Amino acid sequence: MLSLLAATGAADPIYWADLGFTEGIDLGFFTLRFYSLAYLLGVLFAYWHVTKMIKQPGAPMAQRHVDDLFFYCTLGVILGGRLGYAAFYRPELFTSFSGEGFVSWDLLRLWDGGMSFHGGLLGVMVAMMWVSWRGKLSFLRVTDYVSVGVPMGMMLGRLANFTNGELWGRATDVSWGMIFPGGGDVVRHPSQLYQAGLEGLLLLIVMTLLFWKTGARFRPGLLTGIFVTGISAARFINEFFREPDQHLADRVIETGLSQGQWLTIPLIVLGLAVIVYALRKAPLGSGGKSPARA
Repeated sequence: MLSLLAATGAADPIYWADLGFTEGIDLGFFTLRFYSLAYLLGVLFAYWHVTKMIKQPGAPMAQRHVDDLFFYCTLGVILGGRLGYAAFYRPELFTSFSGEGFVSWDLLRLWDGGMSFHGGLLGVMVAMMWVSWRGKLSFLRVTDYVSVGVPMGMMLGRLANFTNGELWGRATDVSWGMIFPGGGDVVRHPSQLYQAGLEGLLLLIVMTLLFWKTGARFRPGLLTGIFVTGISAARFINEFFREPDQHLADRVIETGLSQGQWLTIPLIVLGLAVIVYALRKAPLGSGGKSPARA
């Protein structure tokens, strides 16, 4: 797989440090870091887009549900992403403490970095289940609408990883290989950009076209299944180019696959199962039931 991006005759590597990225936007009283900005813009885009989507015939929820949904989904992304990172990658965070003059639980130190895609996904799923149950909404139809905008957040997050010079890729000899701070003198794949393109931009285009140009939204679960399958398959592919976490490198040596890939395989199976379920059901009418508008 790594040879897919190999190039003959390596050119001079690109030095990430020469690109002139800063830590974020200096507002004087504090610096708005790019990763925080990515989360913020991703949530705002999803909120705007779902608000626009529910104005179409047959929408499964009203504006008041969208407001609740994005409050709880934001919590789900942050809490699920952090707890998932600790559970899947750094379990010692649950028991480690640090601090000078006071004791702080390292699990709460979000500014140190460390968020899990799988944990964030689970957190958002729990949030959507809660809002669907409380509002007596169809869970699958809610997830269909939310899933269309999620790739935008994925794309922005990976671009933020790139501007931060973190989560770089494996060693390579491709002509666009880069040398990242903390990665030694090794020329590496800019795997953050691969992820931004595959998990973000490409999936965003596919999901948007399916919603606006086809009747996919009238088959409950179809958009959800396509999203879960697409983003999981993209993550599985991209893991071949991304440098594994140092403390989990042995997993790759022992099994040939990274921790992220092992966690992604069940999601691919789940996504395909949801697609099959959706296609076996008769589509809803375009004038299907829609809750009263708030």
